[in-house]
Amino acid sequence: MKEEGFNTRAVGSGEIKDGKYGNVVTPIFQNATFLYPNYSEDKLEDPNTKDSYIYSRWGNPTITALEKKYASLEGARSSMAFSTGMAAITSLMMSLIGKKKRVLSIMDLYGQTLSFFKNKLPGYGLNVDIVSVDTMNALDFDAKKYDVIYSESITNPSIKVLDIEKLVKFSKEHKITTIVDATFCSPYNQNPLAMGVDYVVHSGTKYLNGHSDTMSGFVGTNMELSDVFEMRKNMGGTLDAFQAYLIARGMKTLGLRVKQHNSNAQIIAEFLKENSHVISVNYPGLSDDRYHSIAQRNMRGFGGMLSFRVKDGLDGARKFMKGLKLISAAPSLGGVESLATLPIDTSHHSLSEHDRKVVDVTEDQVRLSVGIEDAEDLKEELGNALRTLS
Repeated sequence: MKEEGFNTRAVGSGEIKDGKYGNVVTPIFQNATFLYPNYSEDKLEDPNTKDSYIYSRWGNPTITALEKKYASLEGARSSMAFSTGMAAITSLMMSLIGKKKRVLSIMDLYGQTLSFFKNKLPGYGLNVDIVSVDTMNALDFDAKKYDVIYSESITNPSIKVLDIEKLVKFSKEHKITTIVDATFCSPYNQNPLAMGVDYVVHSGTKYLNGHSDTMSGFVGTNMELSDVFEMRKNMGGTLDAFQAYLIARGMKTLGLRVKQHNSNAQIIAEFLKENSHVISVNYPGLSDDRYHSIAQRNMRGFGGMLSFRVKDGLDGARKFMKGLKLISAAPSLGGVESLATLPIDTSHHSLSEHDRKVVDVTEDQVRLSVGIEDAEDLKEELGNALRTLS
């Protein structure tokens, strides 16, 4: 049977429809607790417990519906939703304690993930070594030392692209578990599980929801998630039903939105590349970007994230930011609105000068999450802000 298209699955997968009520969309089961034992013959089963629902920290029908929708788009047999992206990451990594001993990761991680890896996991016996994306892509490390490899499909804010295809082949040869945070790609542009990755994680706060008004995280896999479920249940990182409803609503338009993000970002990257006030642009959709060929092999679209350097150093970057009106100066990403930020003042402010150099973060660098506005309006906005520079 032919698989339904992405947008069809985004709209219809996981939906709970009850003929008794005739509801078109999944209801919000705003329940802390449920009848238990439930003797109804047609009771719904919580897939995590294989029993009827009992308590929403364990599971909830609205959350289950969302997890099924996400799993359909990600191509996962098992999936789990969390209250935040960090709840997803910490629950997954904590579930590996006692089974794995050493992790290889990249330096260019989301800051909170890197802090958790460096400062917390070793205390539980899961030690982490850090290398650059380029070192990981070159497979320039001793595979015999590692049980797990953790990376991000596209890094922040320098937009480096992980060669998943190459890494997976190598990891399977050496029986290394692979985990990829594919937040920047979204399931529309990339499905790491289909490429052989063992676990994929997402901050659903970004593209999956797409409206900058909820927080969530997801883990997807083709294996069991029982240990991850126990971590979620014990540490309490469960999503609530109303948030799940909003995220599922946002997810229905994921394909439409990311298609526009991809298109706009390509147009904006080419526009910035030709601007005399811009020193350089990082975007894998540019033919001369150093990760372009890797992105072509590993992604279906080049995404909505880019970064660029402006003239006049930090003063120029801050002046540019003050010149923005349509584009908001704010952290986070993946929403329908365009957002700009200076990593030196936000996400990478606490890093040492040496560490910023390692991850290619400079004082004059601007990160741009390109929204779904009309591209011509975005070009005018950026051009006006750049013209404020000398």
